[in-house]
Amino acid sequence: MDNFLIQVQGRKRVVLFSPSSVNFLYMNGDKSEVLEIDTVDTFRFPLFSKAERYEVILEPGDILFIPALWFHNVISLEFGVAVNVFWKHLDDNMYDTKDTYGNKDLLPATRAFQITDRAIKALEEMPAEYRDFYARRLISRIEQKAVNHGDKSDDGFHSDKPDNEFHSVKLDDEFHRVKLED
Repeated sequence: MDNFLIQVQGRKRVVLFSPSSVNFLYMNGDKSEVLEIDTVDTFRFPLFSKAERYEVILEPGDILFIPALWFHNVISLEFGVAVNVFWKHLDDNMYDTKDTYGNKDLLPATRAFQITDRAIKALEEMPAEYRDFYARRLISRIEQKAVNHGDKSDDGFHSDKPDNEFHSVKLDDEFHRVKLED
């Protein structure tokens, strides 16, 4: 849920993390395992330094808009009073009815995680080389269907050429265009 953090008295330091940084936040369920963001254990959390972060100090009277999906870390710098105002911006059926503070995953996401856990369990029944092969296919399918919504222009290599002429190949986290020869 979106929310406003309204600082009434005292000061707070707020660090916001972009949703695009989710892979660097070491998520466990709907929370990050990185608790001490200023003294990060780089052995346990080596990718955390790549997380895109924004920092602000709230003074009395300040209001900070915190959009949904933006993880945040709040530290009181002195005694203070603050008020959070949360509101739902999606249909009610997307939210867990017990989620007062908007900290839980959306219900469709929760179901997707449960299905993913079942898929992983099914993959674990296979020999290692098959497990790796089918896991990569599942990951590719999720990237194609859910992340890019099937939109070829999202890969940065869209052209007017027919699909059978050029294809995108991802190597070492970079996309490369290749022409397939007959």
